[in-house]
Amino acid sequence: MSMLKKEDIKQDVFDLYDAYAHNKLERRQFVEKLSMFAVGSVTVPALLSFLMPDYESTLLIDKNDPNLDSEFITYDSPKGGGAIKALLSKPKDATQKLGGIVVVHENRGLNPYIEDTARRAALDGFITIAPDALSPLGGYPGNDDAGRELQRKRDSGEMLQDFIAAYEYLKNHEDCNGNVGVVGFCFGGSISNMMAVNVPDLAAAVPFYGGQPTEEIDNINAPLLLHYAGLDERINGGWPEYEAKLKEFNKEYGVFFYPDVNHGFHNTTTPRYDKEAAELAWSRTIAFFKEHLS
Repeated sequence: MSMLKKEDIKQDVFDLYDAYAHNKLERRQFVEKLSMFAVGSVTVPALLSFLMPDYESTLLIDKNDPNLDSEFITYDSPKGGGAIKALLSKPKDATQKLGGIVVVHENRGLNPYIEDTARRAALDGFITIAPDALSPLGGYPGNDDAGRELQRKRDSGEMLQDFIAAYEYLKNHEDCNGNVGVVGFCFGGSISNMMAVNVPDLAAAVPFYGGQPTEEIDNINAPLLLHYAGLDERINGGWPEYEAKLKEFNKEYGVFFYPDVNHGFHNTTTPRYDKEAAELAWSRTIAFFKEHLS
C-alpha cells in the first residue's frame, strides 16, 4: 500500500482525532468511529499509524546541538505540585543576559515535541524553561495516551501554579534579564492566557490555539499574540467574547487566524502539522518576543 498523505484524509478524520486527543472520546470509541473511514487498502491500523505522533523523524533540533546548553533541572512549586522537572535551555555563546520564555506543553506532559520547541526558542536567542506538569505523577510516561490519562489526574489550578513558579524561577535566574514571557500550545495556550491574567509582570504571552479566560481579563498587563487554526471551531468559538473583553479593557493584542489548518498545526509530529502556517506563526512569535523581552 502506498504511503498515506494528509490530502488523502477527510476532515472528519482529523475532527475525530481532535476529539480523541482532547478526551472527548475513549480510545475504543475513537477506533470504532475511525472504522467508518477505512475503505479498501486504507485500514484502521493504517489510519491509526498515520494519525499518531512520530517523535523519531520529525523533530527540528538535535538535543545535543553544540550551539545549545540544555539540561533537565528541578524547581520548587510550593502552591502546585512541589518538585517540578523542567528542561532549561539557552544558547551556548550568549555573552549577555537573555529574555526568558516559559514553554507550556499540551494536555499530555513534556513530550519530545515540546522539548524540541523549547530548544528551538533557545537557539533563537532566549533562555527557556519547559516544565513537566506530570512531575508529581512520575513525569511524562513516554507516550501521549498515557500522558493524557495522567494529566487528567492533576488539578488544573495547581498546574497553573507550576507554570507560574517556572516564570518566577526563570525571572530570577542569573542568565535571565528579568523579562519573561510564555508560549503554549493547546492546554499550554490556555495556560498562557491564564498566566497573562494572573502574573502582573509577565512581559509577553503567545497562546497557540488556547482556550480563553472569561474572568478578570482586566488584570492582563502583558501584550498578547494569539494564533488560531482556521478549522478549529472548538477553540475559535470562544474568541469573539475574549476579543470583546480585550477591547473593552483596552488591552494590547494581535491575533492571527491561519486558514484551512487544524488545531495542532504547529506540532511537527502529527499530520495536522502545516509547515507554511507553523513557520509563519513561529517567525511572528520570535519577532514578538524579541520586541518585548529584550
